[in-house]
Amino acid sequence: MRQGRRRSDELREVFLERRAQKFPAGSALIEIGNTKVICAATIEDKVPHFLKGTGTGWLNAEYSMLPGATQERALRERVKLSGRTMEIQRLIGRALRAVTDLSAIGERTITVDCDVLQADGGTRTAAITGGFVALVEACETIYEVGGVFPVKDFVAAISAGISDSGEKILDLCYAEDSTAAADCNVVMTGAGELVEVQITAEKKSFTRAELDELLDMAQRGIAELISLQKDALGRELVWRVGRVG
Repeated sequence: MRQGRRRSDELREVFLERRAQKFPAGSALIEIGNTKVICAATIEDKVPHFLKGTGTGWLNAEYSMLPGATQERALRERVKLSGRTMEIQRLIGRALRAVTDLSAIGERTITVDCDVLQADGGTRTAAITGGFVALVEACETIYEVGGVFPVKDFVAAISAGISDSGEKILDLCYAEDSTAAADCNVVMTGAGELVEVQITAEKKSFTRAELDELLDMAQRGIAELISLQKDALGRELVWRVGRVG
């Protein structure tokens, strides 16, 4: 039995709430086990130079970990971002752009900031899942009735892996992640399409059959997370996603 007496295919307890901050166009707080991430989406009436005059917008993401988020104080990245931070914020941006109609935004830039308040494994996947809720809430502020809602589908992410004992497990906490034989992060849309799969053999190589088993497990977990996203958004916003006209 895992920590918290979880089954191998069971998520940690999830709390997801929108309107976590007053000033951003959209915001959400997500807690998955002991991991806590606050996500905020802001909209600016400008675009990168390569999009000026195209009528198309842009979406990017920024990620940071607060000094008190880990057991030992983490240094603030004041000038140069670490390679890990760059990798994670690019992943978050790719995941959210995969379900965003940038032409429906107009010449605006949406920035989704994801700040880790407390880290216990799965911060990047939590940031994607919570960042999506903030994105939908922000897009509601620029949506014009009869037009195209900028968010085309739901998207969420989760980790899966193979423990050091060979067991397939879902939603790894830090203790499990640090000892895993293989670790996988999966990003998937509400339609069941894969956006990104990051998998690494940490201690032992794995088979194609094992990869398929991890993907199936992750898909079930993501379906649960999307259901929680819908609960957080409420009926007033869920029906907007994918709406044309």
